[in-house]
Amino acid sequence: MSKFTAIAFAALIGALSVQNQAFAQSADSDDDDDAPKVTRASQNVPELILGSKDDNFAVNQKDFELIAGQGYRWKITSAAGLEYKFMTDLFRNVWMNQIVINDLEVHMNGAPAWLEFDSEGTINVQFTTVRPGEYTWSVPDLAGKGMTGKIIIK
Repeated sequence: MSKFTAIAFAALIGALSVQNQAFAQSADSDDDDDAPKVTRASQNVPELILGSKDDNFAVNQKDFELIAGQGYRWKITSAAGLEYKFMTDLFRNVWMNQIVINDLEVHMNGAPAWLEFDSEGTINVQFTTVRPGEYTWSVPDLAGKGMTGKIIIK
C-alpha cells in the first residue's frame, strides 16, 4: 500500500468514526425528546384577557412559556371598561414582526414602549423570540391589584 493510499484510508476511517460518534450522541439524548421543537410556522400564545365584565382587575392567565427562536402570535384583549396600559420588557427582546388592530397592520423597526387600550378590544402582536430569559408584563398602575405576570423563554 502506498503512502498516499494509507493516509487517505486513515482519513476516511477517522471521518467515519467522528460521524458515528455524532449519531450516537443524538440517539442517546433523552432530554430533548419531550422538549417542544421550533417550527417555521408561527404558534399561538394563549390569549391574555385583561379585565372582565364582572371584575376590572381580572386576568385570565399570568404566566406564559415560550421557546427561543420560535415565531408567535399573541392576542391581548381588554374586556372591561378601564383604560389599560400594557407594558412588558419582552418586546425589547424579540424581533417584532407586526401589530394588528382591527385588521390594520403596524410594522416597525423597534419595539413598542407599551400597548394602550382606551376601550374594549384586541391587539394582535406577532413576533419571534430571540433571547431566552424571564420577562415581566404588567399594567403598571394596576400591578398591585394582580395585573402582572411573567413570560419565560427557554
